[in-house]
Amino acid sequence: MQSSEVISVNIWQIIISILNLLILFIILKKFLYKPVENMLAKRQGIIDNDLENAKKASEEAENRRKLYEEKLTGADEEAAEIVKEAKQKAQRKSDKILSNAKEKADDIVSQAKTDAGLEFKKAQSEIKHEITEVSTLLSEKILEREINKEDHRKLIDSFIENLGDEYDGHE
Repeated sequence: MQSSEVISVNIWQIIISILNLLILFIILKKFLYKPVENMLAKRQGIIDNDLENAKKASEEAENRRKLYEEKLTGADEEAAEIVKEAKQKAQRKSDKILSNAKEKADDIVSQAKTDAGLEFKKAQSEIKHEITEVSTLLSEKILEREINKEDHRKLIDSFIENLGDEYDGHE
């Protein structure tokens, strides 16, 4: 007959485990979330600068058009041709700048999403592993090795996988 002993929970181990998880969360937030956020802010600044340059170029083209009209009031045909050329050039330049800025913005957003997704999956995997380790240690203490470590690890891995599947299904 097996001797039954009182199952005890060591509150200090639980507190330490919770503190470890909090520290891990803070580290991940500092080293993953903040740099990605800073990178996105820098890229947004570049895009804003490009858009501002496009606006200035458009305004400059408009100012030149008005100047040409004032100087060439007597030569309507010649003035019309100069204005037409200036508008087309400004429009092409504006379109090109806006197109380049949009492409850069799309690339930046796409890369940021990809990077964030990879970092999220990596962090999720690391957290699952950490939970497995902590659960193994706690379970060993609680169960006092009534099952072997390999069987216990399989049970926890199965639980974590099911937990991950449930989480993925709720996104």
